[in-house]
Amino acid sequence: MSSFLDIEPLDIELPLPVVARSRPVAVWLFAVAAMVFGMVILGGSTRLTNSGLSITEWKPISGVLPPLSPAAWLMEFHGYQQIPQFKLQNPDMTLAGFRAIYWWEWSHRLLGRIIGLAFAAPFAVFLFFTKSIPPRLIWRCWVLFFLGGLQGVVGWWMVFSGLSVRTEVAPERLTVHLGLALLVFCGLVWTGLEAWAEPPAPEEPQEPQPPFSRPRWPLAAAGLAALVFVQILLGGLVAGNRAGLIYNDWPFYGGALWPSDYRDGDAWHTALHSLAAVQAHHRMTAYLLFLLAWLAAGAALLSKTLPRPIALLVLGLAGLVTLQAVLGIGTLMMQVPFGMAVAHQATAALVLAAAIGLAWRVRRR
Repeated sequence: MSSFLDIEPLDIELPLPVVARSRPVAVWLFAVAAMVFGMVILGGSTRLTNSGLSITEWKPISGVLPPLSPAAWLMEFHGYQQIPQFKLQNPDMTLAGFRAIYWWEWSHRLLGRIIGLAFAAPFAVFLFFTKSIPPRLIWRCWVLFFLGGLQGVVGWWMVFSGLSVRTEVAPERLTVHLGLALLVFCGLVWTGLEAWAEPPAPEEPQEPQPPFSRPRWPLAAAGLAALVFVQILLGGLVAGNRAGLIYNDWPFYGGALWPSDYRDGDAWHTALHSLAAVQAHHRMTAYLLFLLAWLAAGAALLSKTLPRPIALLVLGLAGLVTLQAVLGIGTLMMQVPFGMAVAHQATAALVLAAAIGLAWRVRRR
């Protein structure tokens, strides 16, 4: 006669606890975001030094190594001598001068490869081995992975536009390349914040809230972040057209309140290629962003419902916008000196990161 002691234990596998957050994953995403930040600065420096067309071939694997012999350097230089930029702009360039611009572009491409590896390798470890990526964030990481790969393709598409007819890359393609980098940057920052924090708890029905509380603040913060993004893209068109080298008498345009040569063909060509138009659009959007940032800061400081840390974040964003405006004016009036132009671009990325952080924070308060 059997007893209950003879019953074999059931083989039941208990489900593993769902990962709600992961600080190591967050640190990894923030680290890659910092590398993308550096990539944006290096890309701007490459543009300022007119180095972007120095490498005329796309070699994703073999291009990791620079020329290692005099013959290899001559071969690279020969390739550059075949494009319009050399023939029309730099016909007197020596091999030493070519090397100087080559190292900028090679460093830019090398950092892109390093970023790809810095994302892909830890992603595989976190996803397949430690399984420490919160499930709600896995699809976002996959999107970032594919956007990063697409960025390499878009970069070559940009460079290709300057190899046959133009002496520089097409401004609109440069702006697309910059915009995609910033989109990846924003995604890394946002996803990193999500990985650092617990998932939001389900909201309970609430009574009507006073002005300047949810959902108005999340909408306002998202609007500010979107405007910052657009403003940086407009700055990309200014850089792509080298429009910062004209009308350096801020706040005027050659002594006038509006540029007389604003229109240049149809509306599409004017928006993308008119030097006067792209500079005017960048200026006008800067004024709007400055005004809205400080209106938001004032409303945040006067609000009785907004948590104090968030109000200080809004004030900090307005301060960064102000610093960026000062750098922009200085860069324009000094006719785009290298150091100030790089600082202007770096601060733009910091403003965007702050705007994204604010937009995330007000949704979680």
